[in-house]
Amino acid sequence: MTTSPTPENSPPSAAEPEPEPPLFDDAEDEGSRPGPKPWDPARIRIGTKTPTIREVADQIREGDIDLAPDFQRDFIWKQRQRTRLVESILLGIPLPAFYFNQEADGRYQVVDGVQRLSTIKMFMDGGHVLRSDDLEYLSDLADKAFGTLDPATMRRFRSTTLVVHVIEPQTPDEVKYDIFSRVNTLGSPLSAQEIRHAMSKGRSRGFLKHLAELNEFDEATANMFWRRNPDSTPIPIRDSHRMADREMVLRYCAFRDYDERYYRRFESLDAFLMDFTRRIDGRSDHGPNLSDAELDRLDKGFRQSMINASKILGKAAFRRWPTWSKRRGPINRAVFEAQALALAEYSLETLDPVQGKIVDRFRSLFNDPSFTRAVTAGTGDPANIAVRLGRTRDTLSEVLR
Repeated sequence: MTTSPTPENSPPSAAEPEPEPPLFDDAEDEGSRPGPKPWDPARIRIGTKTPTIREVADQIREGDIDLAPDFQRDFIWKQRQRTRLVESILLGIPLPAFYFNQEADGRYQVVDGVQRLSTIKMFMDGGHVLRSDDLEYLSDLADKAFGTLDPATMRRFRSTTLVVHVIEPQTPDEVKYDIFSRVNTLGSPLSAQEIRHAMSKGRSRGFLKHLAELNEFDEATANMFWRRNPDSTPIPIRDSHRMADREMVLRYCAFRDYDERYYRRFESLDAFLMDFTRRIDGRSDHGPNLSDAELDRLDKGFRQSMINASKILGKAAFRRWPTWSKRRGPINRAVFEAQALALAEYSLETLDPVQGKIVDRFRSLFNDPSFTRAVTAGTGDPANIAVRLGRTRDTLSEVLR
């Protein structure tokens, strides 16, 4: 079976190591369509609550507050950070406000404050011990777990009030999304996919996580590592950060049955992707919700696409790499959509005999300024979506004639 690129498509030799590029193509611009319309104050509901830690802990245990346990998984707090938070609470130092998203059924999803609430829950459940090296003022609490605190200290911790801003169900999703995109209380702003994840339900979280952790996806993105471990072994894209892997999976699924008329209902690409997430969760107000059979079809198509990308495109997969350039660009999400969707339509046996031609023709597309614009400038614009999806699909079809 032919799996190696043709000579003209070969990457730089091993004697000339290729520098590691940034994770995503910096030229890629999604902000092409008009932003959200001015907010209608009559439709916005943002309330502020001041529950005690005891009340919040009870709601977490009862499932009324969803911490989204794999949210911001690359930013899990260290031992010292957890201890300092507990110490701050016991010292009476006010914590930054939390942001919750409230669903129609009354349950809450934590959008900002996951690590703080996770730490509080861990401490109260006996999973964290206060170490002396990490305590700055309350040294008498060294080696204490929550259950070994004296009653007065335990009571003080439980009765501490938190400030929680709640975005209520009546607020439109696009407004919620815009609010949460501005949240930045303790570090880096939330990424677009982190916001979608926080506003989603278990069905979509589980499905996207499942696809992002497939071996086929790892193999297709084997040359996309943006950093390396100390022993020089590459780190998979799914362990990069900010849920980049799940965003790529979501974009594939959302564009799998792309309908431009449906897409134009939304004010932005982000709004379209949020709606697709809600369709998986069975909560969309715009389009049909997805059945188990439809998710199974997406699963199978994604697997086939990743197999084809690995075996046919190799190091040329999902990057801007014109035929005249010796150096590949970094990952481009718009290119990922176009190539992955085109490849999903065929079996490996169909593509393999013309593997070299496919690589050459896909790379030749980037010699055309109009195609390059479609994957770099205004990638959320319907016209550019049509160009990149259509040209890639048609190019593959022409090679197979």
